[in-house]
Formats: sequence, C-alpha cells, structure tokens
Amino acid sequence: MSKTFAVIGDPIDHSLSPNIHSAAFRELNLDCSYIAYRIPKGELKDGIEGLKKIKIDGFNVTIPHKVEMMKYLDKMDESCSLIGAVNTVTNDHGVLKGYNTDMDGFLDPFNKKKLRINEKKILLLGAGGAARAIVAAFAKKNAKQITIANRTLEKANNLAQFSKTIGLDANGIDISNVDKLEGYDIIVNATSIGLKNESSPISLDSIKPNTIVYDIVYMPMNTDFLKTAKEKGATIIYGYEMLLGQAVRAFEIWHGVEAPYNAMKKALLGGV
Repeated sequence: MSKTFAVIGDPIDHSLSPNIHSAAFRELNLDCSYIAYRIPKGELKDGIEGLKKIKIDGFNVTIPHKVEMMKYLDKMDESCSLIGAVNTVTNDHGVLKGYNTDMDGFLDPFNKKKLRINEKKILLLGAGGAARAIVAAFAKKNAKQITIANRTLEKANNLAQFSKTIGLDANGIDISNVDKLEGYDIIVNATSIGLKNESSPISLDSIKPNTIVYDIVYMPMNTDFLKTAKEKGATIIYGYEMLLGQAVRAFEIWHGVEAPYNAMKKALLGGV
C-alpha cells in the first residue's frame, strides 16, 4: 500500500526535504511519495484538515508553523514539550503525534565524528527557534557552560534562564560584546547570518586551534563563518549535517527502519 508524506510551511519551494526522502524511498524500494505542501500563515487549521482527508501518513513542519502546530497534536513526545516546537508528525488513523528532531539532528554530527561535548564551554550565537533545541542538546550531553550571544539581550537572557532550568549553567550577552574566544571549546552560529553570503557574525581571530565551529546555515554550504574558522584550524561542522541528521531521524520515526544515510546525503549535496 502506497504511503504519502509531506513537508508543510511557507515558503516551501526551496525545501530540500522532498529530494532527500525520495532518494531514501528509492534506495530501500519503498512505495512512498513525499511532497512539498504550502500552507500560508494563518491557514494551518484548514491545512491540517486537508492533510487528514488525504490520509497523509506523516509530515515535516517548517517555518512559520513549528510552534502553532502543537495546538493540533493529539500526542507529543518529550522533545516537543521541552523545545516548545514540533517539526515531525505521524498520522495514525487521524491521531497526530508530534516530535522535534532538531535536538537529535544537531547532535548527529558530534556522534558521527566522535566529538565530545561533556565538560566543554560553549558560545552560541543567536537565540531564535533553533537555539532553544541546541541549548537542550548541550544540556543533554552535559556541557559545562554556555554563553548565549544575541542582538536582543533580553532574548539571550531568557534562553539562558531556560538553560539553567534544564541543568546547564548559562549567561546571556549582547553579540557585539563577543571577544576573547580562546575560552570556548565549541562555537555555534544559530543566527541566519550567512544565508545571503554575509560576512561572519563575529570575528574569529582569537579562537584556539581545534575549536569546534558549527554553522546551522546550510545554504550556502561554505559560509564566511566556516571558511574563516577553517583557515584558523578549527574543526568544522556544516549546516547540511544537521539537516541530514533531522531527516534521518524523521525517516526512522515514520518507517521504523534504519535510514539510508549515504543515499540521503548524496541527494542533499546535489541540491546544496
């Protein structure tokens, strides 16, 4: 019996998810299809009803619906309630269950490269939607301390507060006050700076060699932030690696089998 999956959001035409999942279906000979389905802001309720009518088997949720989608779930796993957003949904005969794969997706490259997080000091740039999942990921892996740098100090402080409630020591600072990077083991860009080829959000002059530098922007693949970090001898994690980690986790939630990582990677890098 054929199964149908989708990604919902607006805009949606740039989404790489259909390519990634279609490649996985081909690799494993699964009778499934995956579509990009545009649901404009304010029309989520009707959009979900439409998906239920066509008996969609599961779907990914992207901007601007990741928080509002929680209102329409019948069940959710703990990652959703912790992060306060949903990006993967299963439909079991009209019962919608939500998951958030951001945390697992973010951690996937660390696991693959065997990079340690416990007892490390972190600098996180940005305090938007993805940043909350990243803080939760670092807390789960027992990082030592996290500094959250953001243009709006209030948002940085709020996220630092959340971090403390889940057991990770944190402080918030204004992004313009970032200096002396030798104190950090891992630096993550969770801002959208780099999407339009802008220069790096901070100067990386003072990083120590072997600092792990991670940019969650995946288009373009080589952001100025990562190029500069590479020149300084840092260990690089690309945004596409997180995207791939998220897709793999969603695939495994829906199908209950191991995702064909290499086939999905090939499809993704063809599109980046």
